[in-house]
Amino acid sequence: MLRENLERNFGFILHDVARLLRTTYDRRVRELGLTRSQWWVLTHLFRKDGITQSELAETLELEKPSLGRLLDRLESKGWVRRAADPRDRRAKRVFLTDAAEAPMQVMREIAAGVREDALAGLSSSDRARFVDTLLTVKSNLMGQVNGTSRGNARMRTLTRGKGHTSEPA
Repeated sequence: MLRENLERNFGFILHDVARLLRTTYDRRVRELGLTRSQWWVLTHLFRKDGITQSELAETLELEKPSLGRLLDRLESKGWVRRAADPRDRRAKRVFLTDAAEAPMQVMREIAAGVREDALAGLSSSDRARFVDTLLTVKSNLMGQVNGTSRGNARMRTLTRGKGHTSEPA
């Protein structure tokens, strides 16, 4: 079995950093009365307003009924609205409302503060290189959808013969 120093495994480090970012942000937005699920929905709508409810559920990795309940609560606060998709009558598009503008501004300011704290001690060029590196990793992983990766070839080699064997990222 392959032994490696998991303290230097970028998959574990990335997971820990993402968890710490979410936890820190959770604490800072608590005064807005939002749950993590609610601010996550609002943030994704800020990123891509007017996305269909199905696309939003897929992006957030939520079951459609769970997202529906979240949207019900956000609608009751007046922060989102759902509208029929003009091209597909079965689909609903989700939009931020004008009433969400002030809380979104506070959320974006808090997020900027969390990012600033997280990147403290890094020069502006190191920050830019770090983001570029993450974008490259993201692009590499998104490119695997077509099945072209060294990891896929390795997995085929490992799974031939006696059962399936896999190694974590």
